[in-house]
Amino acid sequence: MYRMAELSQRIGVCSWSLKPQDGQSLVAALRALSIGKVQLAMTPLVEQPDLWDGVVEALRAQAVEVVSGMFETIGEDYSTLDAIRLTGGVVPDEHWPGNLDRAGKIARTCGALGIKRVTFHAGFIPHDLSAPGHAKLCGRLASLADIFADAGCTLLLETGQETAEDLLGALDAVGRDNMAINFDPANMILYDKGDPVDALRRLVGRVKQVHIKDAVKTTTPGQWGTEVPVGRGEVDWPAFFQVLGDVGYGGDYIIEREADDDRAQDVALARNLIVGHLGGETRPGAEC
Repeated sequence: MYRMAELSQRIGVCSWSLKPQDGQSLVAALRALSIGKVQLAMTPLVEQPDLWDGVVEALRAQAVEVVSGMFETIGEDYSTLDAIRLTGGVVPDEHWPGNLDRAGKIARTCGALGIKRVTFHAGFIPHDLSAPGHAKLCGRLASLADIFADAGCTLLLETGQETAEDLLGALDAVGRDNMAINFDPANMILYDKGDPVDALRRLVGRVKQVHIKDAVKTTTPGQWGTEVPVGRGEVDWPAFFQVLGDVGYGGDYIIEREADDDRAQDVALARNLIVGHLGGETRPGAEC
């Protein structure tokens, strides 16, 4: 367990979970929650500079650390599992030139701002290593990794759209030192790609950041599971934190909420769950 002061410095939130309209509203939302770390969606910074210029400086002025960015690929359609399988990540050929250009802009922006980690969904990785689509996708991931390496950034693949085994196979095939994992336990459930704790045990050696999000599995094969507030779903949180603790995980715990309207309340609920599991009942400053 941790000192409470130390633990509070490792809890953050995804900017998009708070649905800010611009940089100013993001700063205000984080101030209201008293959260000092944020994962920042980078696409608005490069495509809507009139609304987002200066946001990192404004966050830092409020003692909020930008611990990572998020790269959103072009044309993603999450309306159904079939739709995202076709449109997700860097799979679609028609969007690859645009995604390559966007990645370059985001990498250069992150480099200039000192943001060292960026997460994104690669897209559905074929299970068969010999499939033509597998080699093409891994080649594209290698190109992206190199772009971000030039900016001094590590690129983190989000979990969920493939099994742990397939994700490890892709990482090995890409073979880039600056490519690792952002582990999201809820995504494993939402996409029905395996038990999240079992997956974490297999992947934990390459995990550099985790999302704190919860979900319940679908009862209809081929359809989405349902995201729910943290602690009300099927993630075994004690086991999840135990796996991380066993390897001395030193990264951040980034809360993500992408459903429902009362997200600030749900973010606060998730923060309380993290503190409850990792902070025990210690008083601020007390040793755990």
